[in-house]
Amino acid sequence: MTTGHWLLYGAYGFTGKLLAREAIRRGHRPVLAGRSAQKLVPLAQRLELNYVALDLQDEDKLAKTVADFDLVFHAAGPFVHTSRPMVQACLAGKTHYLDITGEVTVFEANLTYDRQAQQQGMAIISGVGFDVVPTNCLATYVANQVTKPTELKIGVVALAGTSAGTTKSMLEHVSGGILTRRNGQLVSHPVGRFPQRVRFVDGERTVYPVTWGDVTTAYQSTSVENITAYLAYPPLMASVIRWIGPLSMRLFSSKIVRQAAQKLVEKIIHGPPEHTRHTARCQLWAWVANESGDEAEAWLETPEAYHYTALAGVRCVEKTLELQPQGTLTPAQAFGSEFILDIPGTRRFDQLPWTSLSNKSALDESADSLT
Repeated sequence: MTTGHWLLYGAYGFTGKLLAREAIRRGHRPVLAGRSAQKLVPLAQRLELNYVALDLQDEDKLAKTVADFDLVFHAAGPFVHTSRPMVQACLAGKTHYLDITGEVTVFEANLTYDRQAQQQGMAIISGVGFDVVPTNCLATYVANQVTKPTELKIGVVALAGTSAGTTKSMLEHVSGGILTRRNGQLVSHPVGRFPQRVRFVDGERTVYPVTWGDVTTAYQSTSVENITAYLAYPPLMASVIRWIGPLSMRLFSSKIVRQAAQKLVEKIIHGPPEHTRHTARCQLWAWVANESGDEAEAWLETPEAYHYTALAGVRCVEKTLELQPQGTLTPAQAFGSEFILDIPGTRRFDQLPWTSLSNKSALDESADSLT
């Protein structure tokens, strides 16, 4: 295992704490960081780790601090607000940058730093948690099985519970609708439309299009020009989304409404409990096709999303320090599509004993509505 001097920013958040504990379990001693010293100090003392209080708006202190580290793991969202100053500090300090965002706007923005990152000899790798390590690796694996694939669909079952940070990030982007990629371009669709049935490892579910990071990362990794990501919701939540989806786009276009909702989220949402994190399973599916009608699909089963993020995130730190990649990369580009099998509790399937043509039929039924 390759270790290095690295900083964990956002350490006192729900996911940050999981990352810190997993890092210690694997023999790392990251320096903990965050904006609030009041929240940071008790955690650092409890874990017996060094810490530094950092405000992302203090550019001089941020740059000087980051330059002393080999790598920064950024775990404080919403990343649409927090990523840019940290990325720029990492570029100035020639320090590797990792984060756990699933926000398409952040993936797109970080692509603009690719040449500069290469020149600085450092890597910018976003989405090193459940968003988007398993989907990115699975999509790349499937796409490699078909010549010149033109269509990619990804399905995810993962709602065992969300943290306040994840929910706040989602609220930031509701007003933009659901993003898919069509002919290489990002296209917005109304929320709650175009459901379809998909078979996963543990059975068939109804899924809805969702704005997942793979509309950028899978495009970057595979060059497939038509990409849709889907998420399975519990029946009641699916009904709510279907009926109020268009209204939510208008409602959350207001900054005042978003801020009020985010304050409420901080008070009432605390993430899935420990028992759920260590027992729940996530299901993933990816399907590709080309213009000749060739198809391929595969499935993945992983630990619960937040537990997976801790496992995968720390492993990405190790691989980055070991391989020293350069430029703006997806996890699959940096570490290979087989990287998902490095994560304990992960299983990949090339076929299922009960798989029929139902996935293809469902895809055919919904294809016209999303084009």
